[in-house]
Amino acid sequence: MSSTVPVPKDFNACLYTSLAEADPEVNKIIEDETWRQFSGLELIASENLTSLAVMEANGSILTNKYSEGLPGARYYGGNEHIDILENLCRDRALKAFNLDPKIWGVNVQPYAGSTANFAAFTALIQPQDRIMGLGLPDGGHLTHGYYTAKKKITASSIYFQSFPYQVDTKTGLIDYDRLETNANLFKPRLVICGASAYPRDWDYARLRAIADAQGAYLMMDMAHISGLVAAAEQNSPFEVCDVVTTTTHKTLRGPRAGLIFFRKDKEADIEARINASVFPACQGGPHNNTIAGIAVALKQAADPAFKAYAKQVRANAAAMAAVLFKHGYRLQTDGTENHLVLWDLRPLGLTGSKVEKICDAAHITLNKNAVAGDKSAQVPGGVRIGASALTSRSMVEKDVEQVAEFLHRVVQISLTTQKEAGSKLLKDFVTAYESGNGEAPKLIAELKKDVMKFATGFPLPGVPDTSVIKRPAGVDL
Repeated sequence: MSSTVPVPKDFNACLYTSLAEADPEVNKIIEDETWRQFSGLELIASENLTSLAVMEANGSILTNKYSEGLPGARYYGGNEHIDILENLCRDRALKAFNLDPKIWGVNVQPYAGSTANFAAFTALIQPQDRIMGLGLPDGGHLTHGYYTAKKKITASSIYFQSFPYQVDTKTGLIDYDRLETNANLFKPRLVICGASAYPRDWDYARLRAIADAQGAYLMMDMAHISGLVAAAEQNSPFEVCDVVTTTTHKTLRGPRAGLIFFRKDKEADIEARINASVFPACQGGPHNNTIAGIAVALKQAADPAFKAYAKQVRANAAAMAAVLFKHGYRLQTDGTENHLVLWDLRPLGLTGSKVEKICDAAHITLNKNAVAGDKSAQVPGGVRIGASALTSRSMVEKDVEQVAEFLHRVVQISLTTQKEAGSKLLKDFVTAYESGNGEAPKLIAELKKDVMKFATGFPLPGVPDTSVIKRPAGVDL
């Protein structure tokens, strides 16, 4: 056999070149985004920074293979290795959450948490059946049935009848008594727990009792807290729920995808219904490269080091909350017991949109968010702060306390900017700091420099040697 490597045909030459050579434009975008992540502070609670191993799996040759169906029952051939991979991923998912495979099963194919949720709805209930989930302005998720007086926003409100439950406007805690009263009137077929902006844990026993009184399924969307659940830093929904869905990229720190867990001991056909609802009902062939990334992340989540990470995430969120409290700010539920803090800016006369804009200008990323009592999620009175990504950069309490001090400066700059704008309109607010006039632009520039100097002092997951990260021209630390 010849040892000479065959030369590809000219029409295939592009298949063998590096990204930097094949597409410098896209390569530069990736370099710039790498610098943004390295030199900034990521506080969006639904984001995290995944590992080098997960990225290697997610960017692997597995992306080439079509695998419609389930292990052992594929539509296409050539899936012998993919079958091993998917079975491994399923086994690791059950192990990560300490689940008995005789009682629980899992589908690892959903492309995202949203598709996992709709697939679960498809399996459990019929079109126009009634559902109850936490309202979006109260911290719930779009896919839990959100709609407005004028429009049905998501598929869950279009195809099902939705009646959201709420938090108490005084405490910010879920109003379980009101939920029970409304459930007795509405008689839902499915009760959904889980949220995207709720700083506290869940009373699963109370929710189970409410669902049982209506003969309803109980489903938990643990997308935000799944990593904390795996590490036993939050109560486990698996003790009482019928179905549990999650994303894989938030506190679980994997690639962007979804999982659906289901109890096999309650209904004989539940496994077949869940699997059929994923494919062919709601999506096509699975993304095998992503499933490989999920498998890697689940192995990492079962390691004792991950449990230490999850514990630190909670400690860091609490440390940031304490600093904000020290400055006299109002936090929903007066603190946190998970990975996020919900900061109410209304007493300051600010909106979440304005604070988000100043953060962006200063290389801090967070998101505007509704808080209890807001009339609309479109005009949010607060911001949501997450600790997961900062903790993935090896920050501990003393470090995130400095981050909270940066946020204090953001608010002071926001108040200055609003005063200089002479108007409460967001467009005038933005003009005020982009114009270069007044005190606000100078304060933002100083904060940005401090933030970048601070952030670049910490490692960036996925980049073993941060010295190779390209600094954009003209950036001075």
